[in-house]
Amino acid sequence: MSRYVALLDGGKREVAIDVEEDGAGRYQVRLGDRVHRVDAFQHDYGTLSLIVDTASYTATFDERGATLRVRVRGAVFPLEILPEQRLRMRRAAGTLTVEGRQPLTAPLPGRVLKVLVEAGQVVERGQPLVVLEALRMENQLRSPCGGTVVELQVRAGQDVAGGATLLVVE
Repeated sequence: MSRYVALLDGGKREVAIDVEEDGAGRYQVRLGDRVHRVDAFQHDYGTLSLIVDTASYTATFDERGATLRVRVRGAVFPLEILPEQRLRMRRAAGTLTVEGRQPLTAPLPGRVLKVLVEAGQVVERGQPLVVLEALRMENQLRSPCGGTVVELQVRAGQDVAGGATLLVVE
């Protein structure tokens, strides 16, 4: 079973949605305390035929950014549907803080293209610190927290292993 949350009215209302697949295109969907049997067929991108319990609907979807606009029987319903875990993570993101020594490590093996800071420099959370080339892509590695660069262990042009410490912010 998968759990989602529908955010309605610009996030002012929430409805819990539990979805359990019964077979190809068939689902049991719990909205709040009501359970519905849903048979869904996707015609093309953005258009679904739905049989919800015994009623038939055609739903068209228009996705713009995070908001989904669902048109059913001429009425448009703007909503956002998120897995429950992603909603919890979004809400917690603004409240979490990182303290103490925070190493910045290479996510993959690669080559340091640029070091954007110096030892002793004060940095802000999210500030780009190092540009690493890995898998033929440039990756900006950002500060995990605000603080001071207390250790700088790499230089431009240096090859590094995945997981190697590049610098430390405290």
